[in-house]
Amino acid sequence: MRKTNKGKEGENKAAEFLEKAGMQILARNFRSPVGEVDIVALEKETIVFVEVKTWFALGIEELRYSISKRKQSRIIETANYFLNSQRKYSCMAVRFDVIFIGPAAITHLAGAFMESV
Repeated sequence: MRKTNKGKEGENKAAEFLEKAGMQILARNFRSPVGEVDIVALEKETIVFVEVKTWFALGIEELRYSISKRKQSRIIETANYFLNSQRKYSCMAVRFDVIFIGPAAITHLAGAFMESV
């Protein structure tokens, strides 16, 4: 399976997982001039920006290191871009999650990283 197909399939599984958990999907593959966020979701009064990793070769321990500080920074900048363009969400709490899609399980790390002050 090609990498883009595997990634898209993983994002579909992640979106379905989040919806089953009661979240509303607001956007998928939201782009800004600096990057992209795979999924933007609403959980009660919290906007959740989700990075999805679909990876079958390595274990969860290695995957935790797959999102570098630079990638986190781009996700945060893109989240700020989203909030500035969608003012109705700008006063809500914000959370950054990571969902790992593996061959046998989905692992959801809520609050996987935070914006540095």
